Amino acid sequence: MTPDYMSDALALARRGVALTSPNPMVGAVIVRDSEVVGRGFHTWGGLKHAEILALEEAGDRAHGATIYVTLEPCSHTGRTPPCADAIIAAGIAKVVVASEDPNPLVAGEGLRRLRASAVTVEMSPEHRAAAEKLNEAFLHFMRTGKPLVTLKCALTLDGKIAAPEDNSGWITSERARAHVQVLRHATDAMITGIGTVLSDNPLLTDRSELPRARPLLRVVLDSTLRISPASRLVQSVNNDLLIATTSAASPERRKALESRGVEVRAFDGPRGRVDMRDVVSLLGERRCLSAMIEAGSMVNWAALEAGIVDKVFLYYAPKILGGLESLPMAGGAGRMSRHDAIRLHRTTLHPIPPDEFAVEAFIEKS
Repeated sequence: MTPDYMSDALALARRGVALTSPNPMVGAVIVRDSEVVGRGFHTWGGLKHAEILALEEAGDRAHGATIYVTLEPCSHTGRTPPCADAIIAAGIAKVVVASEDPNPLVAGEGLRRLRASAVTVEMSPEHRAAAEKLNEAFLHFMRTGKPLVTLKCALTLDGKIAAPEDNSGWITSERARAHVQVLRHATDAMITGIGTVLSDNPLLTDRSELPRARPLLRVVLDSTLRISPASRLVQSVNNDLLIATTSAASPERRKALESRGVEVRAFDGPRGRVDMRDVVSLLGERRCLSAMIEAGSMVNWAALEAGIVDKVFLYYAPKILGGLESLPMAGGAGRMSRHDAIRLHRTTLHPIPPDEFAVEAFIEKS
């Protein structure tokens, strides 16, 4: 069986989950005479890109070798010199790439520079989907300047997230909740509403216990600053809590929160509410590649209606609540006709044995 060196490079790249943002996850494998002579994957803290680490490990054996890299080598000087130049200088004969880099500073220039130096460049179309899925948040950010926003929710089979009375406990199993932590670990920012904070008093922390390159930014939508200084969010603040409010909020409450290290910003939107689009734009300015919404029915609908949601991750438990008073996943006014329903595509089902599953799907954007 022929070795699949690109799959090896993708596996290396995945070791960079939560360690590369705001950069992409990249893996590189150098092969000479059917022998792997160099490997590398990028982390933000480690500074050096995957290609450079692989070249350093290969040393003189890189001359005449083939490098398999999951993303187009960079051609610009950022925190480090261009990887394309380093590949050329090392005498690499062939570069196999899984996906192109949409970064305007690269965008095919890395491949052009390699070809101009007589380096053979070959794309690997069979690995493109996996490479793009790995870096879907980075690719989205490079194309839009905004984070990839995922709406996550746990619900019953009939689409309910809360009963009229006694909502203690969890809708989904411990196994499903562990899967959520995998998503949260890979996310740069969490967004919730003040209703969720007042009812659940959450921490919204990354409980995976795995290392991160940057702290998980916790964002609360709170139009009138009802959050209590005694809440677990405020009590655990460590330069990682942003309260999005409006100009109608009490200046005294704002000062009290800021004195505890909470960042408070006003984003005035329609009907006295926080403008979620401006919140997402701010996250983009801070180079957050991804954000996940974990909130209640009203915030979920407001986010969908505002058009800030790019994808959903819905966890279904084998339960039925029924009734007209149980809260649906998305409340609010909703759409008045089926023709106007928010449509999703690129749907993936994730089984969670024995009886649960999650639906991952992207919002169709006009």
